[in-house]
Amino acid sequence: MKMRLLLISNSTNYGEDYLEWPRQYIKDFLNKTGIKRVLFVPYAGVALSDEGVEASYEAYEERVNGVFNELGFEVYSIHREKDPVQSVKDALAIIVGGGNTFHLVYMLHKLRLMKVIKEMVENGLPFIGWSAGANVACPTMRTTNDMPIIEPKSLNCLNLVHFQINPHYIDATLEGHGGETREQRLEEFLVINNNIYVAGLREGTLLSIEGDKIELMGKKPMRLFKDGSSPKEFPPGKDISFLM
Repeated sequence: MKMRLLLISNSTNYGEDYLEWPRQYIKDFLNKTGIKRVLFVPYAGVALSDEGVEASYEAYEERVNGVFNELGFEVYSIHREKDPVQSVKDALAIIVGGGNTFHLVYMLHKLRLMKVIKEMVENGLPFIGWSAGANVACPTMRTTNDMPIIEPKSLNCLNLVHFQINPHYIDATLEGHGGETREQRLEEFLVINNNIYVAGLREGTLLSIEGDKIELMGKKPMRLFKDGSSPKEFPPGKDISFLM
């Protein structure tokens, strides 16, 4: 079976409601499957409650479920499941929410979920991920923007796609700021990892993947980086299947 993925740069644009901009894309993606109940992975959400990480997971589940209920779907969180590995095997679709990529990857390795998620998605389990959830679809998490608040067993991820994503990609240079731009940070990655593409995925955009076909959707172009060549811009609607 062919893979089906929706890899979303960000959940919320400035001034909008939570998951407002990608709602129609999510609805269309899941409606094609006929699936109504979706497994949610909340482990990137560590600071959504003042009562600790577990409470944050519960708050995250409630927040996401509120949106998905409006779209006609039900979300249930893996953190409540007695056997997380089996819950992935039993799932009809899976969502991985954004937040801190280091904590998300830490938990996926700790619970031995990387292998089973990879196997299930490669065999047709629909996958939706935003921000950190899009990062983990890549070979490694090393193009995340997040602070390393915890040390995962490995930086290796699901390797569902054979390129890297940098979510929330921005071109801006802050006046008076002496630090590196996002582009400069990605160029550092490419010096060490010169055989891989990096997709700078701007906010309000996503990648839709069906088997070997991949398409950029949204309102902004994607900036694609590769060591040894100048960055290239690809507009929404452009077939960029060469990345697969």
